[in-house]
Amino acid sequence: MRKLSSSIILFICILGGSFAQNEVKVDLEKLDSYYAQMVKDWDIPSASIGIVKDGELVFTGNYGVLEVGKEDKPNSQTLYAIASNSKAFTSALIGVLVQEEKLKWDDKVKKYLPYFAMYNPWVSENITIRDLLCHRSGLGTFSGDNIWYKSNASSEEIIKHIKYVPQAFEFRAGYGYSNLMYITAGEIIQTITGKSWGENIEEYFLKPLKMNRTIATISDLEKKGNYASPHAKEEGKNIAIPWVSWDNVAATGGLISSVKDLSNWLIFNLNNGIFEEDTIFTTSTRNTVWMSHNNFPVNHADKDFHQHFAAYGLGWGLSDYHGRMRVGHTGGYDGMITAITMIPDEELGIIVLTNGVKSPYRAATNYAVDLFLGLEPKDWSKEMLDKVNARKEKDTRIKDRKEAREKNTKPSVAKEKFVGDYYSDIYGKISIQEKDKKLKLVFEHSPLLDAELTHWHYDVWEIHWDFPQAWFSFGTIKINTDNNLNVIGFDFDVPNDDFFFREFKPYKLVEK
Repeated sequence: MRKLSSSIILFICILGGSFAQNEVKVDLEKLDSYYAQMVKDWDIPSASIGIVKDGELVFTGNYGVLEVGKEDKPNSQTLYAIASNSKAFTSALIGVLVQEEKLKWDDKVKKYLPYFAMYNPWVSENITIRDLLCHRSGLGTFSGDNIWYKSNASSEEIIKHIKYVPQAFEFRAGYGYSNLMYITAGEIIQTITGKSWGENIEEYFLKPLKMNRTIATISDLEKKGNYASPHAKEEGKNIAIPWVSWDNVAATGGLISSVKDLSNWLIFNLNNGIFEEDTIFTTSTRNTVWMSHNNFPVNHADKDFHQHFAAYGLGWGLSDYHGRMRVGHTGGYDGMITAITMIPDEELGIIVLTNGVKSPYRAATNYAVDLFLGLEPKDWSKEMLDKVNARKEKDTRIKDRKEAREKNTKPSVAKEKFVGDYYSDIYGKISIQEKDKKLKLVFEHSPLLDAELTHWHYDVWEIHWDFPQAWFSFGTIKINTDNNLNVIGFDFDVPNDDFFFREFKPYKLVEK
């Protein structure tokens, strides 16, 4: 029999094997067994799960191994990248600066970053800090993420390319999840305080909340120790991949934390900004970040959740679940997926940290919430795993491209004509180089995206990434020419749901 964590044993001893509050009883041993089987069924390397109730961490469950092929196992102190769950820290930090009268929610971005520009001059002049934090800028979901992804450019350099990201909907008239807007918010914080986002987070939250193992840079991983390795999938198998620095974009997703530390973050939030004797949030700040700023439709015919509204606040997703307000967020880092969920009326919080790209984070969350609300839980793990597998089966984008390949064709353009430097307005320089008789794709700011090129068919070349990638695999570029067969640029085709290489649109630089 697998050993239960000490926190589970202690809690079971106190309450006779169950959790009792408002006549709701939760069998923690049964929950632990469910999660253990779930991790196996989903073939995720590891998961650390924590449950907060009434101001205490009442459950910790840790499953699997920190890295495939090795024996070390996670515990409540194991570090995972929480990625976009960091956004709630960014909005909280802005809220504290508002309390200190160092800025206002509705201050114009240009007041602090005069160089800031977007797709439209009027929007550039009028977009506010509040707009940045609730995803109503007019940019599409994930659009422009290739500007910052695996880039070593500074935040300012990244922000200066935002003006080339295309408009997706009218300003303040839709929802488009934008990491770029949170990077911008982080730069405003640094401009106002003279300190980095990470330094501010440590001062205002990590130290007061006793989150002693939480870090904002992968440079501190070895010093802290006990951390999970990220994993990608290759031919259906989990493979460990390196950690990637998000230091320059930390405000959108840079924190690395543990179940134990994050339990204090949830206790603080569930107590409306008060931790132990320390009041960090005013009531106004609490209400502002949990207020619906950007509403979007819900399926009123879906009886699984009995949901009546869904919205984004400031750094938090908001909805209702069986009559209770639900507050939460998810995070996706290279090879790690995490989720934080709270039911404030019940003083209930769920933390799910996993280190793979096929993650049961929603299933783990829903199952726990149902149990602690006294509902009869369905087998969320099976239902959601079946849906994930079905979606994957229906996704034939790569298969279709491979089947459409025309073999025994030749390019119309000699490689000597397309080797050279290209420029992408949204990104910067991208080069096609010849090294040791091989063609290389070289990204100016993102060497972890560099690749080798081999002929696919006609004027299309296949991309072979130099480094393992978590969110995409197969891809091609197509060399474009004018009517005289002069090379003018190339187009990307990398099928995936997260990073839109097609937005690069590099054009060939004319040699002087």
